[in-house]
Amino acid sequence: MNAIIDTRRNRAGAAQIDTHLRACDNSFVPALSRRVEIDAYAGKIVARAERFEAWSGDHLIGLLAAYCNDPEQRVAFVTSVSVAPQWQGRGIASLLLQDCIEHVRRSGMQRIELEVNVRSSAATHFYKKHGFSVASTHEQTQTMQLDV
Repeated sequence: MNAIIDTRRNRAGAAQIDTHLRACDNSFVPALSRRVEIDAYAGKIVARAERFEAWSGDHLIGLLAAYCNDPEQRVAFVTSVSVAPQWQGRGIASLLLQDCIEHVRRSGMQRIELEVNVRSSAATHFYKKHGFSVASTHEQTQTMQLDV
């Protein structure tokens, strides 16, 4: 696939996000559908999150959703990062994360936090590669953070 990848913010609607998350379901550890109702989660993301998106034509191929709505603590929280399976390994998640970090920095937040399943060593490695560190571990999840 040599298609042009276009990055945008907050373009996708709930139906597009739902379709994308279902396509990526098994890429999450554990599968996203085992933890949330995907359609309701897609609606929540549209209503409350900043969405950093990668598109190929009219297809949403990558999504990073972050809540940047805690001005008192000045902490943003990344709730989801996903890339369609056939598009993985092309740096799309890194591009979306870099866009998110820059947006968080510009918006006056001081830190980004996220949770990763302890069994997802690939995700942990990905975030560490981008400067995140493990702040705490609780049973099956670890909280990672990046000071911006």
